[in-house]
Amino acid sequence: MAIASNLGFPRIGAKREIKMAVEAYWAGKISQETLFENALAVKRQNWFLQRDTGIQHIPSNDFSLYDHVLDMIALVGAVPARYGWRGDQVDLETYFAMARGMQGRARGGGSVDLPAMEMTKWFDTNYHYIVPEFEPAQKFRIASEKPFKEFQEALSLGIKTRPVLLGPVSFLKLGKPKGMFFDTLDLLPDLLEVYEEIIIRLVTQGAEWIQWDEPFLVMDPDEAIRKACKTAYSYLRKVSVRNKMLVATYFGGIDGNWNWVKDLPIDALHIDFVRAPGSLKVLFSDFPGALMLSAGLIDGRNIWKNDFTKSIAMLREIRAEIGDDRLMIAPSCSLLHVPADLDLEEKLDDELKGWLAFAKQKLNEVHTLTEVVNQGEDAVLDELAANQRALKSRKGSPRIHQPEVKARLKSVRPEDVKRQSPYAVRAEKQRGKLRLPVLPTTTIGSFPQTSGIRSARRLLRDGQISQADYDQKMREDIQHAIAKQEELGLDVLVHGEPERNDMVEYFGEHFSGFAFTQAGWVQSYGSRCVKPPILFGDVARPGPITVDWITFAQSLTRKPVKGMLTGPVTILEWSFVRDDQPRSETAKQIALAVRDEVLDLEKAGIAVIQIDEPAFREILPLARHEWPACLEWATECFRLATSGVRDETQIHTHMCYAEFHDILDAIARMDADVITLEASRSDMELLQVFKKFRYPNEIGPGVYDIHSPRVPSKEEIIGRLEKVVTVLPPQRVWVNPDCGLKTRDWKETELSLKNMVQAAHELRCKFADK
Repeated sequence: MAIASNLGFPRIGAKREIKMAVEAYWAGKISQETLFENALAVKRQNWFLQRDTGIQHIPSNDFSLYDHVLDMIALVGAVPARYGWRGDQVDLETYFAMARGMQGRARGGGSVDLPAMEMTKWFDTNYHYIVPEFEPAQKFRIASEKPFKEFQEALSLGIKTRPVLLGPVSFLKLGKPKGMFFDTLDLLPDLLEVYEEIIIRLVTQGAEWIQWDEPFLVMDPDEAIRKACKTAYSYLRKVSVRNKMLVATYFGGIDGNWNWVKDLPIDALHIDFVRAPGSLKVLFSDFPGALMLSAGLIDGRNIWKNDFTKSIAMLREIRAEIGDDRLMIAPSCSLLHVPADLDLEEKLDDELKGWLAFAKQKLNEVHTLTEVVNQGEDAVLDELAANQRALKSRKGSPRIHQPEVKARLKSVRPEDVKRQSPYAVRAEKQRGKLRLPVLPTTTIGSFPQTSGIRSARRLLRDGQISQADYDQKMREDIQHAIAKQEELGLDVLVHGEPERNDMVEYFGEHFSGFAFTQAGWVQSYGSRCVKPPILFGDVARPGPITVDWITFAQSLTRKPVKGMLTGPVTILEWSFVRDDQPRSETAKQIALAVRDEVLDLEKAGIAVIQIDEPAFREILPLARHEWPACLEWATECFRLATSGVRDETQIHTHMCYAEFHDILDAIARMDADVITLEASRSDMELLQVFKKFRYPNEIGPGVYDIHSPRVPSKEEIIGRLEKVVTVLPPQRVWVNPDCGLKTRDWKETELSLKNMVQAAHELRCKFADK
């Protein structure tokens, strides 16, 4: 009999209960005990839902109050020394200090000022994880009860779960060496001793299976990873006599590593057949006789219904090779990346809703496919028929295709993706027009989304205020933002984006081809949740979107105000994207829509236009040999969106919270006049790359972390800027925060920006003296 299995479930709660509880705890409004009660309620709900849907292998330890990698850091006691951890259990204050930093009074009296640990993207997703920091003499020990407590919590409900642990090799590879350079895999022997203790405790509690997540197995072949995996799983096999091991890979295929992965002493292997449907032939050319296969057939990254006909055809191939008793059926990856429940959507039209499946519905799809194997197709005839009706409806729907959009895309010429002049020529014209000082200061775009802004948006949505009243409120907030920036002395201003609910959703609401959910929330990082739009059809811009807001802001000041747009790649990546045409074609449609907005802003007199691309890295598959083709269309999309402007118009872009060092040549080919990058959380680590790669245009490495509530001192910012100007010419350096300020409050924002502007002024004086 095949086993219905799941790798992980959304942990924020169907209605964002955990986000609200965590933020209430941070604000001192609820106790630690109340926070834990809220967490247990969501875990219980998730476990019962999975059990009642027919899932047999239900995960535990997939829940988190902030991040599962941070949970692993706490579990093995890899707490950086600066947090003053005493070596016992990692308490909640230390846990959140690692995630967010800490500033204020210390527990034992006195003051504390601790920066957060670095944060970056989880492979090619928009989920962010806390980056482990390792020292050469790193010591590990069990310092958290979380996986043991959660296994017991589920067991007390009559549910024996499959605990999920980040595999030892991926955990070490996700981290970075601190203090001196060394290979983090050198720490494997000491780490494995702690993993052994974890296994023993879980098995003693009654765990029969443990899921080891090892996404690094889908990367390009690497001899060091091969040796480390062989060492790790040979060791863990010896202590896993009484339990079974499932190694889970996802976000790609393991074709390039199959020659040695097949020899790992494990009981089951999970493969993401959504991302790598061709892997089946590679696996079955030499599949071990006792190994179980966990077939990831349901897309854990997107919200479209599964095509049961295709999945059943693949299951026939699998069953012909290994039978039914060695088969698990599962989503392609953890369902962390999709919303919780489609049943909460009351405003989506019936046609569109019929095409979709959120996490709860994907569990039903897993169950249906498992029933096909165990009971035969006749047992689920109604489900199979409904599935085919939905797919047929989507394929034939006239709302998906716009012939004029496709015709315009075909008419794009080579000159449409190239600026009129090289950067050096443009820079001279822009300096003459903008007359900015050396080390110009700016922000990334958004200012605090206050309770007043959110309340106005809610009142408009509920019909309690008119559109005119709402617009007046937004104008008042723009006036406030401009006045504050003038007061602080910033050089290039922004309007603050009060009218925007989200940097992607806002533009999707003004493009054709998008739909929107009420409760389609997914976790981006910590308590930050986003509601990705559903990109179901061809994309076009019916009319101007931001022009009135930006020109209003510009009318309030003589300083330049940036037009703020979201780039085509980011709109693509941070949406649930249609899967019926190549992603590159959809991205180019978005690029043309953005291009129209760029040109309208320029026509309205806006001299600086920023097109944000924080998701640029996310288009890249985990296997590097697939990168060139993706980078080619991604850079072309940015140039298509921006190349229609005159030389005098300065084009900015922004990227953050990802590793950009190995794609800087592609970023340079985007040919933005200015790029601002998140850099402070890693203490300007990115500068090491610029010592080798001579970036041709202007750069603004972020000088302070906006995802932490702490306020950086002027001296701290000066120290970072001094590092920058030793590597980059001051004439090409901008001064800015890491990212937008939407999640901060005005007090933190003003204090931080005041210190940033003062730091820039002091360095300008130094250059003037020289």
